[in-house]
Amino acid sequence: MLLLPQSRLFLNTNSNCNRVIFMGSKHLLLLKSTLTPVKHTHTHLAHFSSTSQPQLFSTHRKNIAFSTSSPKPISPIHRMTSGLCSYPHAAMPIPGPVLETPEQQVLDSEQLRMLKQKLEDIGIDGDAFMPGQYYGLVCPSCNGGDSEEKSLSLHITEDGAAAVWNCFRAKCGWRGTTRAFADVKSTYAKMNRISKVKQPLREITEESLELEPLCNELLAYFAERMISRETLRRNSVMQKRSGNQIAIAFTYRRNGELVSCKYRDITKKFWQEANTQKIFYGLDDIEGASDIIIVEGEMDKLAMEEAGFKNCVSVPDGAPPKVSNKELPSTEDDTKYQYLWNCKEYIEKASRIILATDGDLPGLALAEELARRLGRERCWRVKWPKKNNAESFKDANEVLMYMGPAALREVIENAELYPIKGLFNFKDYFAEIDQYYHQTLGYELGVSTGWRALNELYNVVPGELTIVTGVPNSGKSEWIDALLCNLNRSVGWKFALCSMENKVREHARKLLEKHIRKPFFDVRYGESVERMNVEELEQGKRWLSDTFSLIRCENDCLPSINWVLELARFAVLRHGVNGLVIDPYNELDHQRPPSQTETEYVSQMLTKIKRFAQHHSCHVWFVAHPRQLHNWVGSPPNLYDISGSAHFINKCDNGIVIHRNRDPEAGPIDIVQVCVRKVRNKVIGTIGDGYLSYNRVTGEYMDLDQ
Repeated sequence: MLLLPQSRLFLNTNSNCNRVIFMGSKHLLLLKSTLTPVKHTHTHLAHFSSTSQPQLFSTHRKNIAFSTSSPKPISPIHRMTSGLCSYPHAAMPIPGPVLETPEQQVLDSEQLRMLKQKLEDIGIDGDAFMPGQYYGLVCPSCNGGDSEEKSLSLHITEDGAAAVWNCFRAKCGWRGTTRAFADVKSTYAKMNRISKVKQPLREITEESLELEPLCNELLAYFAERMISRETLRRNSVMQKRSGNQIAIAFTYRRNGELVSCKYRDITKKFWQEANTQKIFYGLDDIEGASDIIIVEGEMDKLAMEEAGFKNCVSVPDGAPPKVSNKELPSTEDDTKYQYLWNCKEYIEKASRIILATDGDLPGLALAEELARRLGRERCWRVKWPKKNNAESFKDANEVLMYMGPAALREVIENAELYPIKGLFNFKDYFAEIDQYYHQTLGYELGVSTGWRALNELYNVVPGELTIVTGVPNSGKSEWIDALLCNLNRSVGWKFALCSMENKVREHARKLLEKHIRKPFFDVRYGESVERMNVEELEQGKRWLSDTFSLIRCENDCLPSINWVLELARFAVLRHGVNGLVIDPYNELDHQRPPSQTETEYVSQMLTKIKRFAQHHSCHVWFVAHPRQLHNWVGSPPNLYDISGSAHFINKCDNGIVIHRNRDPEAGPIDIVQVCVRKVRNKVIGTIGDGYLSYNRVTGEYMDLDQ
């Protein structure tokens, strides 16, 4: 079907054509015709009357019944959403006989066939599509909403090689493009570069739009929604009649002058006058106001006035389906929110802007988009009250209808500061503070290590970083393994192990000996006691599999800290691990930019580890060797001796030195000194030394009085 933007009617000579397109006064209309086809040498002019126009709601009945059709002018978008197709004006064919041309053979070309197939794959039936035309279809993404409107606009390029589509429903917005072949030359790229031609703004009046005062039926409709006659009068709410049908008319005014008009029927279908300026509804009510309220619909603006707030405006275009992930466009390109810039002088002086958009996802997205443009620092947001245990009220008019004006006033008066990323208030955490006080979060006082000697010195809290150091062969890794076994035995924690110095089989042996409390072998160190049997080994293997995840780099390269933390994140999400061991620091890949010092690198690395621990509520033990100790006399090193940087002690939550006596004359060599050198949180411990005995046969650590 061909839509001609002319004032005369052209009839296609094709005998299958039964539609007439004509121009009346200002707007294009499409009517079906049963006229007999005539020869192409003749043209006919069609006339129409106002009774031919679509109807909104009937006044013949006492009860109001709105129809689903619209009296609005048929804009290019409306033509698309109404299932009409049209050629661009520049490509308008001259009326004449329909002849077979070489260009039309593209319909059967391979690239058009492939394009149609691609469209069908995504749910767009393209059998009848022709190049160079626009089509209005039911969107396969949203199915046109409840009314099943044809909201999807599809355009096939003139060479039949590409297609672009866009759903104009605010709650959908599905859009996309496709090409028949990747290397095909298409007008698609050119099409995207063509800017829209701005139409001159129309001057409108109540008389030119044929607006009328509200009838009694509409006044009753508003009364049911708690909107008074006085509020309607002050906001110049009117009606537009078309035959025996009526639509509500919300008049948009600036300085009292009518600049646009938006219509609504009882089924909540909206349309606006074309080529008029987009501004806020109720704009004059916020002139000079320091506090303003922005709502999502005209009914909510009227509801706010019933609650005593006249300093309120409504956006003209509803809400987007979601928040855009793109950077803010320039003022000229910000077409969706052009009304903001058209009203800039009204809102730039406001110091407090309350965003009272709808409580659904599009409403929240609208609030975010407005805050991005208005400045979050001067925005507040409302929290709609609960309707029942499962849901809250959606908007201002619902609150007014069901709870009354006092409840709506309370909602506005209790508006909260709009959140700014990275800026918080303690009240945002009151619920968590209460849980901490009542110890309902879990492990607020830390988890015991399993050794009484350390109960007052060191307990394990999720989300913290513990640095463990000590001279070589002091038992740092053995002590951590024993600690993990104790934590699993007492509270069932699971762990991710990144232990680069241990072979997997050797590490498994050490863990199994601590868990089963028997040696893995019966030679040398274990020949004096009974070895674990096969049944115990099988039970231990199941325990290993259930308790530990291994992070290992199987090739020759060294793992980076980013690689380790990413795999640890997977382990947290997949296996629910509660702790991570990185052993040791010097086995990681520490490549850094030439301009970055080792101190800066260590600081950045530890920050990443702490953020991982806090975000995933996972305790991290990080083993770091001390630098080479000159003139060492056998005493425990301190955390400042760790090779690399003093940041190891500065940034950690807990710092522990594991030390073992090596001089038989100085004391027993099986006594291990656990030196707690830093505890950031006094709730879980303090600085001090604890002593444990080491069982060389099973690798266990025990209190001295056991």
